[in-house]
This record gives sequence, C-alpha cells and structure tokens, in this order.
Amino acid sequence: MELTHAIVLAILQGLTEFLPISSSGHLILVPALLGWEDQGLAFDIAVHFGSLIAVVSYFRADILAMIKAVARPSDPNAQLAWKIVIATIPLGLAGLIFADFVEANLRSPMVIATTTAVFGIVLWVADRVGRRSGTEYTMGWPIAIGIGLAQVLALIPGTSRSGITMTAALALGLNREAAGRFSFLLSIPAILMASGWQSLNLIGADLVIDWGRLLVATTVSAVVAFVTIALFLKLISRMGMAWFAAYRILLTAVIVYVLA
Repeated sequence: MELTHAIVLAILQGLTEFLPISSSGHLILVPALLGWEDQGLAFDIAVHFGSLIAVVSYFRADILAMIKAVARPSDPNAQLAWKIVIATIPLGLAGLIFADFVEANLRSPMVIATTTAVFGIVLWVADRVGRRSGTEYTMGWPIAIGIGLAQVLALIPGTSRSGITMTAALALGLNREAAGRFSFLLSIPAILMASGWQSLNLIGADLVIDWGRLLVATTVSAVVAFVTIALFLKLISRMGMAWFAAYRILLTAVIVYVLA
C-alpha cells in the first residue's frame, strides 16, 4: 500500500468511526472506487487503535472519574461505568457466536447498501420522535441495556456502531449530546474487543508488515478521530441527525452504482 493511500484511509477511518455514517461502507467503497489494493488486516488494526487512542484521550477525565468511583455503587460515575460494562456484554457474546457467519455471508455490497440506507432512516426517525431529555447519568438500567442490545446490530456491515447506538439512545429518550457521549464511551470496550480479535487472527499469519507506515496511519487516525469527536459533540445539539441520514442515503446510491 502506498503511503498516500494509507493516509487517506486513516483520515477516512478517523472521520467515520465516530460519526453515524458507517465506517465499513466507506472503507470498502473508497478502495474499490479508486482501484486500490485491499489495505489488509494489520492496517485495519492500526487505524482502529488510532481511534481508540482518540476516544480515550478525549474522555480521559471521565474515565478517571469512573475508575475512582467504581467501588462506590451510589456514585453516578460508578453507575455509568457499570452500565458501560453491562451494555457491552451482548456485543461480546454475539461477536463470539456470529463473527465467522458475518464475515462469510454479510459483507456483500448489497447488504452494506441496505443496512446503510435502512439504519440511516431509522436514525432520522429516532431523532425526530425521541424525547431528547435524558443524559447518560440519568438513564436507567433498561435504557443502557437496550442500547447495548442495539449495538449487536453493528456486527452487520454498513450498520455503523456509533449510528445504531445513537439511534437507540435517542429512541429511548436521551438528548443528542448524551447519545453521542454514551455511544463514544461504549466504543472503548467495543474497539478493544474487535482489535483483540483481529490481532489473534494476525498472529501466525505470514505477513510482511511496514511498521513505519502503520505508525503514520495510527497517528493520522487518532488525530482526525479526536477532532471529529470534539466537533460532533459541540455541534450535534444544533444540527441534529437529518444530515447524517441524508448522507447515508446518498452513500447507499453510490455503493449500489459502484459495487453492485
């Protein structure tokens, strides 16, 4: 992979990982559209690690507060920490059971196009009809578990992990910023699990790895993702989700035209 290709894809990963627009759809579409070679598993792990660095860096104060409070059950930070843990369990179990099936059967262009469009519309509806009054600290356990169950759908390419968790959070009454914050906090264990699983698949593979190029890709992904998180949380209360839903419909049309 050429360095310029790696940088472009790292920027793409940093932008799309935390926006509700499907990172998998973009990372499949752009190389296909431009005739680039597949980026490979090592590259995927590197740019996801960059995204993880970004979200941990952005929420470092929140994470530290949750760690300090975790032994105090009545502390709101402790309750949030445990809600993140419990909400992650469905994705972990579903990943263990269905990962191979998804990889073998659900990575076709038409599946990605369908999920990109359908869940874009669902995101718009949830944003329109949701009460938008709760926060990640005031939500009850049923809401946290509901968001965690919805996150399982992110195993299907094109769904968007951030998109489906924000959709569920909005539908269940969280305001836009809280939906984004809880989605991003949920991404930490989700990315850790996905990267760990991919790393296991990488171990023993006979690959020549360009560590310098991967370091560049990781750094670019981290910087872009950090800026994306900050801007999204600053602007989302005013701009809403309609723009993202419309973009997903447009992306669907491009995927069908280019790949189907």
